[in-house]
Amino acid sequence: MIVSRIAELWNLLTANELSRISLPVILSLLFSGIYGVRAQQEPRQDGSKFTMGRIRFNTAGLNGLGMYGRGQGPPWSHDWPRSEEHLMKIMAEVTKLDVNPEGKIISFDSDEVFKYPIAYLCEVGFLELSDKEAHNVSEYLLRGGFLIVDDFRGERALQNFKRQMKLVFPDRSLDELPRTHAIWNCFYDITKVFPMPPYSRNLAPQYLGMSDDKGRLMMVVDYNNDISDYWEWSDSPLMPIDQSNEAYQYGVNYLMYALTH
Repeated sequence: MIVSRIAELWNLLTANELSRISLPVILSLLFSGIYGVRAQQEPRQDGSKFTMGRIRFNTAGLNGLGMYGRGQGPPWSHDWPRSEEHLMKIMAEVTKLDVNPEGKIISFDSDEVFKYPIAYLCEVGFLELSDKEAHNVSEYLLRGGFLIVDDFRGERALQNFKRQMKLVFPDRSLDELPRTHAIWNCFYDITKVFPMPPYSRNLAPQYLGMSDDKGRLMMVVDYNNDISDYWEWSDSPLMPIDQSNEAYQYGVNYLMYALTH
């Protein structure tokens, strides 16, 4: 099932877009050596393959809250590992990037996080950063790291995430990303693509971001949406094929922007 479903998505993704893959973009991915945060230059254990990190955070204070989803895992683990595995499959096909399909669970509590240029973080309504974690988030992003924040909803969760980011960058704010931003057309042109929230059609998704002093986007925030849910279930009839296709285009653009900026 997964092979045929992913193949169908691959055909949709490439039917009108394959001609847009430019040689400079491919070469920049193959030879740039961006396999760790640029300023760190530390080899990863797998040596050569691009690996996306999944951020684990402390949930000891939840007292059972948020322990739901497949496998009854903690909030940070939602959609793991299938979402990353499926996204890496698509990423390898459309960009020819040599990927590690398994991903890596990492934490801002450890300096190991600096080995991974792109990290995924979800359910940030439950996020409570320690002083060390807040410091490492700042260092990670300013050194060239990129954070994808996904799968959270509601004003309480958004305000909690903003509070956590004030611990990281007191003088920076989250701003809505205009559809003219380079992240929306750096690979696929998705300036007019808006995947629907998979669990509630009543939510109004917003896409927020935070940039460094040079204007490089350091994070993209999918508020009131769950893009990775489409990735996780893309091999199942549970998810519409057209919406899964759009969610993959978002994922590919996020990664391509981060790897080339």
